[in-house]
Amino acid sequence: MYSDKKEVKRCGWCLGDALYQAYHDMEWGVPVRDDATLFEFLILETFQAGLSWITVLRKRENFRIALDNFDYKKIARYNQDKINELLENQGIIRNKLKVYATVSNALAFMKIQAEFGSFSNYYWGFVANKPVKNQVENYKEAPGTTPLSDTISKDLKKRGFKFVGSTMVYAMMQATGMVNDHEKSCFRYEEL
Repeated sequence: MYSDKKEVKRCGWCLGDALYQAYHDMEWGVPVRDDATLFEFLILETFQAGLSWITVLRKRENFRIALDNFDYKKIARYNQDKINELLENQGIIRNKLKVYATVSNALAFMKIQAEFGSFSNYYWGFVANKPVKNQVENYKEAPGTTPLSDTISKDLKKRGFKFVGSTMVYAMMQATGMVNDHEKSCFRYEEL
């Protein structure tokens, strides 16, 4: 994490919470092309639906342990006993539909890998492998969805993914650096 000894300007959404600030400084908006990490964000964003991101971020390590380090190959083979174990795990978000979606999304994820060579090829193909650099002045003005997130959401749903509405997809696009929605005054904006 960057030192606070010299004042740096950050996006307003991360201020006041050390975990949020570290996530902002080190991860948010950094282009992710690794399938394992993309799957992790897909699952975390799935669980975030209807909740705040900080809630998921605080449970991230619990999810990592409960979901075999987000290993989609293992998750795709989860049986009912493992699903029941997850539904009783107080360290994660125990939403039955989201837990089942995690398993079905792992299967759909691997189908995309088989078709495109990697999930990254599929995902980044929507922007010709080049991040979109937006001009956000204030994080409160950033969109919740875009025509592109609508398109990706529809395609993911067509391919069998669950909990991949346009808002969730846009949040993933932001988190994984497909779009740079750092405020223009934020120190990370020009770095990415």
